[in-house]
Amino acid sequence: MFDCQYLELKYLAAYSPSILDKVREMLQKKTLSSFLLEKHPKKHSINNDRHLREYVMALKNNYLKKSAPLSKIIYDPKIHVIHNALGLHTVISRVQGNKLKRKNEIRICDVFKNCPESFLKMIVVHELSHLKYREHDKAFYHLCEHMLPDYHQLEFEMRVYLTQIELLGNIY
Repeated sequence: MFDCQYLELKYLAAYSPSILDKVREMLQKKTLSSFLLEKHPKKHSINNDRHLREYVMALKNNYLKKSAPLSKIIYDPKIHVIHNALGLHTVISRVQGNKLKRKNEIRICDVFKNCPESFLKMIVVHELSHLKYREHDKAFYHLCEHMLPDYHQLEFEMRVYLTQIELLGNIY
C-alpha cells in the first residue's frame, strides 16, 4: 500500500477536504474499485463511433429536437482527460461562397469507451447542453439536470473513476 494522506487528487480538486479525505482513505484501503463496481457493475457496449452517434442522437432527439444539428460525433483519442476535457463540443465555421456555415461536433475522450453507461451519458448530456448554452452557468446545469436528474452525483462518481484509473488501473 502507499501513503495517500497528501496525494493530489486532480480530478476531485474542487471538492471539499472531507470528501477528499474519504477518497484518500478508500485509495489507501484499496476499496475504491469495489465502491465503483457496486454502483456501476458493468461497462457499456457503445464502443465505436457509429454506436456513439446513435446514442447521442437518441438523447438529442429526446431533449433538444430544435437545437442545431450535429455534423460529427466521435470518440477522440487525441483528447487528454486532464489537459483538455472529458469531451468537447466544437463549432466549426467555414465560409462557402458568400455563406457562413456552422458545424457542431461532439468529441468524447476515448477513455470512456470502457466505462459504465451512466458516465458516458453524463458526458454526452454535458456536451449536448453546450448546444444551447456555451457557458457553465446556472441555466446550463439546469438543462443538464433536466436531461439527467442525478447529473452532479454521476459527475462526482466519474471523477472518482478517473482517479481509480490513474492511480490503481482500470476496473472494467
